[in-house]
Amino acid sequence: MQSAIKVENLHKTYAPNGGNKGTHALRGLDLDIKKGEFFALLGPNGSGKTTFINILAGPTLKSKGKVEILGSDIDTHRVKTKFLLGVVPQEISFDSFFTVNEILELQSGYYGIRNNGKHIDEILSKLGLKEKKFTNSRALSGGMKRRLLIAKALIHKPEVLILDEPTAGVDVELRRSMWKYMKQLNEEGLTILLTTHYLEEAEQLCSRTAIIHNGKLVALDKTSELTKEKTLEDVFVELTYESDTGSGTTTDTKPISPNKRANG
Repeated sequence: MQSAIKVENLHKTYAPNGGNKGTHALRGLDLDIKKGEFFALLGPNGSGKTTFINILAGPTLKSKGKVEILGSDIDTHRVKTKFLLGVVPQEISFDSFFTVNEILELQSGYYGIRNNGKHIDEILSKLGLKEKKFTNSRALSGGMKRRLLIAKALIHKPEVLILDEPTAGVDVELRRSMWKYMKQLNEEGLTILLTTHYLEEAEQLCSRTAIIHNGKLVALDKTSELTKEKTLEDVFVELTYESDTGSGTTTDTKPISPNKRANG
């Protein structure tokens, strides 16, 4: 099966003044996310998740390693790989002077897409924003702004969608409707990479789950295998918080299948 995102020995060091020493955010990360997967990437704050996403999307340059999006290297095919990705960021940021429709038309223009009205209407309808099409973005609720971020990420019909904490601060009803739409997109062939602190979302939605801690991969397996004997929350706590205090499994010595690649 073709890889949607393939990462080998990925490192990122934030070094002040261009020096060799600094914060080592990613430490030899290896991942192979298959095309069509709904894949969870979990980790505590500061584990390297956002750094990893920023390297994929382009704002952050890696220090070392190889990254491919659908077979294209992000260094040699930077423009192409950006077109392959749709990214829903954590932070909500819109120009408050534009309407929902204007924001999506501008986003279409960034990808050279003209006359995209039909696709815009389809996305707005699926995300429950149809009635807000001509509403100024500053008048939207927090949940509606989250949905608008998803609409922006989907406007150019990417093949890989990255969701970085997409349901933070969203009520239960809205969260369920968003995930229903995401599951539909995944069933239609869209590869989805999800980061979330709502571990039940990963359990319910994702076929495989990876956990990173201190920039290292500490678990990778089918979600059903990771949760066979314990809840995902228990596994997560043992590999991250308890390992830091020495009261649980240490990430350097006894990770759960860190290099195990699930079949199918």
